[in-house]
Amino acid sequence: MGQVFSNGVAASSIDGATWRKARASDSYNACVEIARVAEDEVALRNSRFPEGPALVFTRAEVIAFLAGARAGEFDGMTV
Repeated sequence: MGQVFSNGVAASSIDGATWRKARASDSYNACVEIARVAEDEVALRNSRFPEGPALVFTRAEVIAFLAGARAGEFDGMTV
């Protein structure tokens, strides 16, 4: 996992990634999946398009997002 990945990289090109899906995903298997891709980076992909693009974030960015989600900062975003 010494590679450097850019946003939009094909998820299928990230060798060695172990994608994890939340147990709360729906019955159609539609969910966001996450994988550690470097020491300080994780990638997210859409499970409906596993070959498609992945977004790559630093550990600090993911921690900040999760803290905001836990604090309810995105509650108005529900559909």
